[in-house]
Amino acid sequence: MSDVMIRVPAEVRDQLAAVAEARGTSLRALMQDIAAQTLTPEQIRERADRTRALLAERFGHEVSKEESAEMRRKMREATAAHRAALAQVEPSP
Repeated sequence: MSDVMIRVPAEVRDQLAAVAEARGTSLRALMQDIAAQTLTPEQIRERADRTRALLAERFGHEVSKEESAEMRRKMREATAAHRAALAQVEPSP
């Protein structure tokens, strides 16, 4: 296993350390979890393709480009709303 040094502001480091501590894990394990859960653009496309194929095969529904675009828009809105809500929550001492 190789090591990587990532420079982040102190407040980001402190936030990550607090999350790791709250989860009862190390900062290294937390970063590994985050990396494992974060999809690359190619992985996102592959997952979308598999989902479209499943919908077509099992339910006979072909997802249109318009439906895909609308779902992406809704997901962006939901993500932005979630982030805004998180920003309003004050961290516990």
